[in-house]
Amino acid sequence: METSGHPTGSYVDQLLRNIHALVIGDNSGELASYIPGLANADPDQFGVAIATANGKLYSFGNVDAKFTIQSISKALTYCLVLEIKGRRDVFARVGVEPSGDPFNAIEFDPRTSRPYNPMVNAGAITVAGILRDELGRDAFDFILTRFSEAAGRPLELNEEVYLSEARTGHRNRAIGHLLLGMGALSDRCEDAVDLYFRQCSIDVDTLSLATIGATLANLGENPFTGKQVFDVSAVRDTLAVMFTCGMYDYAGNWAFDVGVPAKSGVGGGILGIVNRQLGIGTYSPRLDRNGNSVRGLTAFKALSDELGLHAFDPTNAGSSLVESFFRDDPPHV
Repeated sequence: METSGHPTGSYVDQLLRNIHALVIGDNSGELASYIPGLANADPDQFGVAIATANGKLYSFGNVDAKFTIQSISKALTYCLVLEIKGRRDVFARVGVEPSGDPFNAIEFDPRTSRPYNPMVNAGAITVAGILRDELGRDAFDFILTRFSEAAGRPLELNEEVYLSEARTGHRNRAIGHLLLGMGALSDRCEDAVDLYFRQCSIDVDTLSLATIGATLANLGENPFTGKQVFDVSAVRDTLAVMFTCGMYDYAGNWAFDVGVPAKSGVGGGILGIVNRQLGIGTYSPRLDRNGNSVRGLTAFKALSDELGLHAFDPTNAGSSLVESFFRDDPPHV
C-alpha cells in the first residue's frame, strides 16, 4: 500500500516520491536470516515517513507494512531507564563510548568492565536487566505502553519473532551470563535476556517510527496526542548516544554523511531525529554487512542533503527554516 499524507503537489510529498524512485531499484543486501522469524520479510518493500514536531505527517511507499523494531528499541529503553534510575546509576553500569566492535560482540570496556554503550547488545541487555529489577513482571508491559504512547497507536508483540529469537539467541544468552559474572546483572539474567528478546520483537511500521522520532524531537512530547512520553533530560542523553553509537559499525560514517541522531535495527527500520524539528522513519529489510538497511541509508542521506538536516549543515538554522520545507508550496530559501 502506498500512502501520502498531503496533496500530491506538495513539496515534501514530491521529495518522498523522488527518494522512493532513487532507492527502489537497489536490490543489494540480504535479509537477517540468522533470526528465522525475519527471513520471511518481503525484500522489495520500502517505506519512508516524516513527522514534524508540530504534528504534520508525510509518507510514501509501504508505510503500513509491519516489521519488528529490533535494535531501535535499545534507544527507547535507554531513555526509559535514565528516567527511572537516573544518569549516575545507569552510567555506573553502561558506558557511552563507541565500541568499534560488532553489535553482538562479547566485549566490554577493559578500563571499566562495563558494556561500551547501550546500543550494543551487551549494553541493551544490561538496560533490560535494570528495568526488570525495578519493575519486575510488569517491565514488558511498561515498555510496550511507553513505546505505544510514543508511536501514538497501540503496538503489539510479534509472538512468532519473539519465539524465534528466544529459540536461537544463544549468543545473547552467553552475553547475559558474562554480564552476570561481571556483576552488571542480578542473579536473574535469564529474565533480562528474555525481556530484551521481547522488546526487540515489538511490531511497528514506518509511520510509527516517524512519530516516535517526532516525540523525541519534541522534547519527549508526542506532537499528535500532546502526551509527555519521555523525560526531557533523558531525551537529551539518549539523542547524544544515538548520534555517536546508533548505527552499528557505520556510526562514524553516518555522523559524517547524514549528521542526525539515529538508530537502526536488523528488521530493516531506521529511526532518525532532528532535534526540535522532526522524526524520520524508513523501512526496507535488505541489510548491508553492518546490519543497516541499504535503501534506508540512501534515503536518509538524500533527505539530509535536500533538507539541510545535518547537525553541522550551515542551512540548518533551526525549526523555522525546516518548517518552510513543510508547506504546500515549494520553499524559498
